[in-house]
Amino acid sequence: MFWFPIGNALLMPLPISSPISPMLSKAADEIPVGDGWHYEPKWDGFRCIVFRDGDSVELTSRNERPFTRYFPELIEPLKSSLADQCVVDGEIVVPSANGDGLDFDALLQRIHPADSRVRRLAAETPASFVAFDILAIGERNLMNDPLAERLMHLQQALSGAVDPVYLCPSSRDPVTAREWFGRFEGAGLDGVIAKRLADVYTPDKRTLIKVKHTRTADCVVAGYRVHKDGKGVGSLLLGLHDADGQLHHVGVTAAFTAKFRSELLDELEPLTHGALVGHPWADWANAMAHADARLPGAGSRWNSGKDLSWVALRVERVAEVTFGQLQNGRFRHGAQFQRWRPDRTPQSCTYDQLDVAAPIAFEELMSS
Repeated sequence: MFWFPIGNALLMPLPISSPISPMLSKAADEIPVGDGWHYEPKWDGFRCIVFRDGDSVELTSRNERPFTRYFPELIEPLKSSLADQCVVDGEIVVPSANGDGLDFDALLQRIHPADSRVRRLAAETPASFVAFDILAIGERNLMNDPLAERLMHLQQALSGAVDPVYLCPSSRDPVTAREWFGRFEGAGLDGVIAKRLADVYTPDKRTLIKVKHTRTADCVVAGYRVHKDGKGVGSLLLGLHDADGQLHHVGVTAAFTAKFRSELLDELEPLTHGALVGHPWADWANAMAHADARLPGAGSRWNSGKDLSWVALRVERVAEVTFGQLQNGRFRHGAQFQRWRPDRTPQSCTYDQLDVAAPIAFEELMSS
């Protein structure tokens, strides 16, 4: 049992202990159809389970780590929005300040050890919480109840929700789900989640279905990083040219087999000779360069011990990759290598080839 102290007193315990792992999803190519399906937008934020018991509110991450200190601006709205005792599953997101959906980069910045910075960012880039499931209400554990019943309890628990706490848009109509899949990409969403209305809550199990956006791009391969085992190419560094002809680092493609990592090392070795002569990223070590363009080699703010050194290649190769989203000129997640494109020149690899969805404001999304 998890007891929440308030002053010197203790409330009745919630029926679920904190922390708890959330339900997870597995990928599918198509939105499932038929009776018994429930559809929601797939959020691009931080998964979060909220434990609320009276005046005590605790936020926990997908990895069962505490989130509460990083999002102080959510505590009072959650107290005002949720039932007095409940455990709610949802997503923390940061709406873009310029009204074009979600800002995942701003969300990443919110995880910081300095309390002064946490407080400043809470005011500058405030977060929202979108609720889509409920695990307990009062002293009742709902995890063994079907989703259809849990959703009724969720609506009850959030009947008094106030901004920035929201009930997730949802539908049982696959036509609506397909419309969301295309329309809401401009808000920075990943795709669509499908849930079975008869399913119980299964922590840490891939019970849900996710259908994500996938596109292809032809990218310059301008360098690589050695795999952490030191025995091959761990990732290829990808670039695209802007309208002025400047080559920007847009992401990496990785997750190669051990055999392919070794083959890549041999295949790319000739391109390492004289690679820095005239290389567009030759000055990557200059800290000022990182303020002017997207270049590899900068230190990682998430893992100070991570080796981000790289090997330059002559800018001659083009690779076709698949990707999900482009945000702030970079692939939001790692791209997947498909094949070499010997028929394409590096100069032809530009941002113009990318089909970018029209932006949609977060408020418009939540009103759907």
